[in-house]
Amino acid sequence: MNIFIENDPKKLGEAAGKNAAHLIKQVISEKGQANIILATGTSQFETLKQLIDDKEIDWSKVVMFHLDEYIGLPETEPASFRKYLKERFLNNVAPLQAVHLVDGEASDPQEECERLGKIIAENPIDIALVGIGENGHLAFNDPPADFNTEKAYLVVDLEAGCRMQQFAEGWFKSIDEVPKKAISMSVKQIMSSKHIICSVPDSRKAEAVKNSIEQPISNLYPASILQAHTNCTYYFDKASAHFLQVEP
Repeated sequence: MNIFIENDPKKLGEAAGKNAAHLIKQVISEKGQANIILATGTSQFETLKQLIDDKEIDWSKVVMFHLDEYIGLPETEPASFRKYLKERFLNNVAPLQAVHLVDGEASDPQEECERLGKIIAENPIDIALVGIGENGHLAFNDPPADFNTEKAYLVVDLEAGCRMQQFAEGWFKSIDEVPKKAISMSVKQIMSSKHIICSVPDSRKAEAVKNSIEQPISNLYPASILQAHTNCTYYFDKASAHFLQVEP
């Protein structure tokens, strides 16, 4: 378990982004192509900026997936993760070899899960960027998470704590606007990534961080499954690591 604790969220994101950039360039050098997963949300702002600022990454040799998307939310809405990734990342780097976004507006969400599952099966993931939710979720795998499904993507119900986090972060004007369903990458699919970089800033995540790191692995603490990954690196700030007893 590799844990780095930075003094502030900006430094956390910079460190995570530098690690991700290094791994992407290394994989491209070794394999000629890097398959990556990007996360969204406030925890990823500085990490994505670091990737954008690294001019040595050959994005034409990168295939990108992302973790999740709300069902039924138009891409024009501020909370859309497709909108987030286009505006905060894709529009600011050279064209990628391929980009596979989750279409939350697909007429049949189950078919969208199957479509993405077939594509990602042909592109084993080298580097995954993830965060941890206030309720301990990994992607939108809320507790109790499904640790056993072999499906790469799932239609999931969003529990109350997850929806409240999205509202409190300012993505929606009211809790009633937060969708109740989403398409999420599964836990097993995330865990199949060769490298995982987990970035978690802010004091409101401190309890979830403690449970994810120090509790036994349990689907009641979905991100605790990362303890079982051999190449997972965590980046916390002082606030999010406040309750931890482990030494970084």
